[in-house]
Amino acid sequence: MANPGPPRELKKLCVFCGASSGTDPEYMAAAKALGEYLVKEQIGLVYGGGTVGLMGEIARTVQAGLGDEGVLGVIPEALTPREVSGSLIGKTHIVEDMHTRKALMAQHADGFIAMPGGFGTLEELMEVVTWQQLGFHAKPIALLNIRGFYDPLLAFVKHAVEQGFIRPMHNNLIVSSEPEELVAAMRAF
Repeated sequence: MANPGPPRELKKLCVFCGASSGTDPEYMAAAKALGEYLVKEQIGLVYGGGTVGLMGEIARTVQAGLGDEGVLGVIPEALTPREVSGSLIGKTHIVEDMHTRKALMAQHADGFIAMPGGFGTLEELMEVVTWQQLGFHAKPIALLNIRGFYDPLLAFVKHAVEQGFIRPMHNNLIVSSEPEELVAAMRAF
């Protein structure tokens, strides 16, 4: 979906990503690079509130450049023992459950980026994709496709379109391995 008007303003982007670092150091490097690009563009971060893995890396990077005001973390109380090590990063809301977490993250974000992650990342991504398809929001959704991490998901989406389960108009995920390209395409959405 191309935006025919002026570029979309992106004040804060929600980034879904793993509380793990993954097996390839390139994932952590990508989290840092995305964080540095958000800082350069003065775009705040909304994220899952953890301090470990990719979540911690991107949050510390954005906090270093934009301060506590530039980072909004949202974490369910039950996840704090697993996803928080040391001090919280930025302004962190500790909420009751995952539903509240996702609603608050979506409310504060002008768009969504999924980095590599596991089931939680995939579930958060699919929820905002579904919300967009149902017309609950019209915000851009992007995949930072490091080392082809999301290629299998993109193949599934293509297959679902071909089989008539996803309408072609809803196959509008923005995909790039470069933060600059990703954010530019999100602004044009």
